[in-house]
Amino acid sequence: MMKLLKILPAAALMFGSVATINAQEDASNRDSMAPSFGVKGGVNFATVNGDDFDSPDSRTSFHVGVVGEMPVGSFISIQAEALYSGQGFEVDGGGFFGDRKVEYQIDYINVPVLGKFYLTDGLSVEAGPQFNFKVNEEIDFDANDDDGDWNRDEVKSFDFGVAAGVTFQTSMGLFAYGRYTQGLTDIIDDADVKNSVFQLGIGFKF
Repeated sequence: MMKLLKILPAAALMFGSVATINAQEDASNRDSMAPSFGVKGGVNFATVNGDDFDSPDSRTSFHVGVVGEMPVGSFISIQAEALYSGQGFEVDGGGFFGDRKVEYQIDYINVPVLGKFYLTDGLSVEAGPQFNFKVNEEIDFDANDDDGDWNRDEVKSFDFGVAAGVTFQTSMGLFAYGRYTQGLTDIIDDADVKNSVFQLGIGFKF
């Protein structure tokens, strides 16, 4: 009887601890199932590839926009974004331009819709289709000057591709990511030329 009286408080304490932990986990799970929204931005290393183009240098630019994430399971989410993205490529100017690089600037509004899979707390991989809408196209003969821009309209207004990457997010909502996007459609009629972009960036979810 005395042993039972000694065991009962310990059992009650253990049960209470387990119940508290479970309650905290349930609350955490409920919180993690709520949608989240945020902002993000970073650097682009963009170029084009394909059989009809001879591996130009990358154009270094930026991307910035908004992001929304909707959990659909304990470890799976759908993430959609809307980003302004500076893309294109660089080539050697030659001739009159000497050793200077000439930028072919193709800027888009990117709309990736990604499946996001959490490998562990905060660490996820994502992949999915991306829809790109051209908003600007020009040749810049001097990237460090406002002069020397030549507006063009050779590139198609819509581009479709796939994106894949990895993200690490802290419990405070701050996150960092790396992503690669490969175009699947030709950006110029009757030519095998596709977009290729590598992105690094940071963001914050509310």
